[in-house]
Amino acid sequence: MTTTTTPMLEAYPAGINLDRGKLAATIDALIACAQACTACADACLSESSVAELTKCVRTDLDCADICSTTARVLSRHTGYDANISRSLLEACATVCKSCAAECEGHANMHEHCRICAEACRNCEQACRDLLATIS
Repeated sequence: MTTTTTPMLEAYPAGINLDRGKLAATIDALIACAQACTACADACLSESSVAELTKCVRTDLDCADICSTTARVLSRHTGYDANISRSLLEACATVCKSCAAECEGHANMHEHCRICAEACRNCEQACRDLLATIS
């Protein structure tokens, strides 16, 4: 998959206080997770057992919103504030963990939940990896 994340980070004219490779990987994981969660919520709404999936839909949508916001904030570097990035990454890791657990509970019945849980676990790990580099 080709993304513009790395070329955009490389084109940034000033210094960035984070490892650009880890930052790019995290932004890409955040975007992938947001997309998977949005698609999973929509797929849940089309299931015949939709009433049993309301918590999954809610968790998916919360995760998608937090991941999208985090990706946008991490894509901006002018006036960088490590405290904001740290708080968002912590919140994102938390919601990804919660969403993954919720989706894993439905993964044996719904392939979209299995795919979403995997994207959430990948994103949670990427957020934690980047968090470990922020001083």
